[in-house]
Amino acid sequence: METRAEAKYVRISPLKVNFICKEIRGKQVDQALAILKFTPKRGAQILAKVLSSAIANAEHNFNLNRDNLYVSRAYANEAPRMKRYRPKAKGMAYPILKRSSHIGVVVAEMDKEA
Repeated sequence: METRAEAKYVRISPLKVNFICKEIRGKQVDQALAILKFTPKRGAQILAKVLSSAIANAEHNFNLNRDNLYVSRAYANEAPRMKRYRPKAKGMAYPILKRSSHIGVVVAEMDKEA
């Protein structure tokens, strides 16, 4: 059984969050939360909230045991970019893309045989 949680339109680059997502993929949920707690990146706080939400969804909606859950997928996809412009020399404008992301975590129950 899989349970998911998503945070949409978060104002952080998906590239920055995906580095942190790689650290928690495949880990047991309590271990993943401990890793995120001590990761000194802004994306780690956001990812920890999404992971906590996915755990709560699994416990509340499907009555799954927290001890049997692991992070099966963690991802940050690109969301719409805000386009801004900075003035440059000779009256030109230089585009700036302010990136945002959709952050998602999927937790699943470990196999009983393994």
